[in-house]
Amino acid sequence: MTSRYDAETDAPHVRFADAPVVASEEIRPGLILDFDADGRIVANDILDASTPIAPDADLRPMTTA
Repeated sequence: MTSRYDAETDAPHVRFADAPVVASEEIRPGLILDFDADGRIVANDILDASTPIAPDADLRPMTTA
C-alpha cells in the first residue's frame, strides 16, 4: 500500500495494489474509486479532503454493510 497527497487538488491518494487502473468511479461526491480489470478496488482519492464536514452531516449513507 502506498499513499500520497496532492496539495493542488487537496486529495489524498491511497493505492492498495499495483494492478493497472482500467476504470474509475465517483461513488459519492468527492470519493473516487479506481478499479482493475477484475473489478477490484486498487486505489481511492478523496477530493477536497480538508474541507470540514458539517456538524449535522449524516454519514450513514457512506457506510456499507
